[in-house]
Amino acid sequence: MTRVILFNKPFGVLSQFTDKGSAGSPRPTLSNFINVPGVYAAGRLDRDSEGLMVLTDNGKLQARIAEPKNKMAKTYWVQVEGEPGGKALRDLANGVRLKDGMTAPARVAQIGEPENLWDRDPPVRFRKSVPDTWLEITISEGRNRQVRRMTAHVGHPTLRLIRARIGDWSIGDLASGTWVDG
Repeated sequence: MTRVILFNKPFGVLSQFTDKGSAGSPRPTLSNFINVPGVYAAGRLDRDSEGLMVLTDNGKLQARIAEPKNKMAKTYWVQVEGEPGGKALRDLANGVRLKDGMTAPARVAQIGEPENLWDRDPPVRFRKSVPDTWLEITISEGRNRQVRRMTAHVGHPTLRLIRARIGDWSIGDLASGTWVDG
């Protein structure tokens, strides 16, 4: 029977079980939170991003989730600097030209701050003179740091990035740093 784990990865945690790149003190990894033998992350989430990760012991399922050619939809809650207008939102939705080519169309909506949002450690910097806005962005590609590069391209850098959904799996009310069988 296939095992699926849904994990809410905290900010600053590597999306792997070991830290091979740290010469000094090791950085936190999945092994600090999950002690389940034989499961592996289906895809990655940057160290400075938070939210839903799916882990499984089924290699075919892992590939179906992680492989960009499968175009599994992933939804992100994105706190951006400033207040994106209609053109910026349309550009994000239609696709933007990045250094590695044009992005595929995305679903983009301005939202309020997500309910039951946990505090981030360290907190996002706050500037009284610059407002921020929350967006919900769904993409079906998986380029390196894609959402961050997309929002920067339209003039609204990402301040906080939380993956809320992968395919049919959702973060729901899963607390940061916790996991459940999915």
